[in-house]
Amino acid sequence: MSIVSRRSLMLQAGGGLGTIALASLLPRDVGSSLASEKSGLNYDESWFSPERARVKRIVWLFMHGGPSHVDLFDPKPDLIRLAGKPLPESFGTVMTRRKVAANPLLPPVKPFVPRGESGIQISEFLPCIAKHADDICLIRSMHGDSVNHPQSVYQLNTGSVLMGRPSVGSWVAYGLGTENENLPAFVVLPDPKGGLKGGPPAWGSGFLPASYQGVTMRSGANPILHLNPPEQFGQDETLVALKLAQRMNRKHLAERAGVDELQARLDAYQLAFRMQATAPELVDFSQESRQTLMEYGVDAKPTSEFGGRCLLARRLLERGVRFVQLYSGDTNGWDAHNDVLKNHTQHCLATDQPIAALMSDLKRRGLWKDTLVIWGGEFGRMPMSESGTGRDHNPWGYSYFLGGGAVKAGCVIGETDEIGLRAVGRPVHVRNLHATILHLLGIDPQALSYFHNGLDERLIGPTDDVEIVNEILA
Repeated sequence: MSIVSRRSLMLQAGGGLGTIALASLLPRDVGSSLASEKSGLNYDESWFSPERARVKRIVWLFMHGGPSHVDLFDPKPDLIRLAGKPLPESFGTVMTRRKVAANPLLPPVKPFVPRGESGIQISEFLPCIAKHADDICLIRSMHGDSVNHPQSVYQLNTGSVLMGRPSVGSWVAYGLGTENENLPAFVVLPDPKGGLKGGPPAWGSGFLPASYQGVTMRSGANPILHLNPPEQFGQDETLVALKLAQRMNRKHLAERAGVDELQARLDAYQLAFRMQATAPELVDFSQESRQTLMEYGVDAKPTSEFGGRCLLARRLLERGVRFVQLYSGDTNGWDAHNDVLKNHTQHCLATDQPIAALMSDLKRRGLWKDTLVIWGGEFGRMPMSESGTGRDHNPWGYSYFLGGGAVKAGCVIGETDEIGLRAVGRPVHVRNLHATILHLLGIDPQALSYFHNGLDERLIGPTDDVEIVNEILA
């Protein structure tokens, strides 16, 4: 067994943290060059069927903190009738008896109204999204396995309540790659206030190579930190430095055959150089019409920040990025423990108009037919009150909606019980949502796998108890 000195280790690592970040920008063709028994990559593309593919791209609007389904998408007359009373014994004890007595049922804090020709009832919290009631498929029976934020964030994003597995976007990038060699396949637009419970592993690549993790971007003139060279370096100087680094790294690689990470680094430098030219144009909203900016609310409070990210998401999608994920909500976000009305008023005002504008814009530009729009958080909220006017976490029954040309429009899938506590009619587990997402992309969720630690790992896990939610499909 050879002993590696600290100096040797640092020498072999090369490049520093910047190259680790750049490795995440690799396109699919770079990833394929890394395929080897050691890395675990298996490019048997029997998992993908172009004939089965209904969508080319996905935008996931993640409402971090847990939006209240019983206040937004799931009206319950019994919750109004029983307001102020304790949870009926017939629903079982999900809390201690003392907490049940201290937390009576809380009615919806805003009225629900039938929308569109479909008559789907949507809360007055979301008047703009409500105009798209006939465009969406509303799932009222989602359920997961954890009552805690980090574990539920991980499950919705990776299929597991445990940290460290690849995210949905990473699996999509691994399976399909990007359609634009100058942009990554998987882009994340986090809330600029930060504080996601669970952190960046929610969009990490887990045991997949780092080239498939989500690349975080921001709206504004500098979408990717540390991408551009110092001001004193022009394009010519940067290219000279890049070529020198490439020659040195290739010499280093020639002396160490089979070091896939170094080959990835070489290709990452090239992609990063191409992105230096692409990124400024990507965030240049001056190309957009005044009407478009107004629709997204880019120039108005409180929609400017989230509206800018929704517009950036559209620009990414139309340029070939496969998977874009936007987060709404900082450390607490939609986590309305104390005051649902105050919390959801704030977050709905910030997101309702931009999301509706994004949906309309996708239609106008011909992208709606093969784009999948996903809205939802890590769980819903309890029908019982907390602190008088708030609600606690509820992973046992909550709402998601999907939109796009591949989705059955103006329909409702599943239901929760009389007070919105548990999914009872056509329950849709998180793993079945994931299986349906992959299916719409033309990917066989049972076949897409990665060999890791002696196992063929999949997004949907080892269980065969997974199904496509066919009622969602158009």
